Amino acid sequence: ELVSDPIQLSRKTLDRINGALTSLDFLNSSDDYQYAKDFSHLGTTTFRLTRNGKTRNATFNWTQNKDAKLLMDEYRKIGNQYVWMFDISLARENQPLESPRLMDSLDSLIRRNEISDPVQMVPFLQALANDERIPLIARNHATKISKQVEKGKK
Repeated sequence: ELVSDPIQLSRKTLDRINGALTSLDFLNSSDDYQYAKDFSHLGTTTFRLTRNGKTRNATFNWTQNKDAKLLMDEYRKIGNQYVWMFDISLARENQPLESPRLMDSLDSLIRRNEISDPVQMVPFLQALANDERIPLIARNHATKISKQVEKGKK
């Protein structure tokens, strides 16, 4: 069965993406962002942008262009954020004992700056902190993480 989980990006995340695309002049450029060596074992990234009838694709697996790297990193961070949210939602419903491990995973992702917008996750974390379906240790960890994120925002 197909599962669809819509994502909502924060203004901060969209500004970073649009800023990188503007700096690259992505649609008007024909630059190849691929580094001289092939690092396909790291995964291949393909960006496709369509605006005003113009379309451009760029495929690479490693780059030294700082704006292309920023774009690649930002999309990976978005993926990390929403895959984690999907995983914890499944754990809430089906495997609540997995939630402490998932909270540790989120804590690690945030410390390594691998989440696109942690502030956007605060309401979700606060809802987790009050959800009696998951163990107390996970609820307490959710509270701790949300307070750290809010403190870091100020």
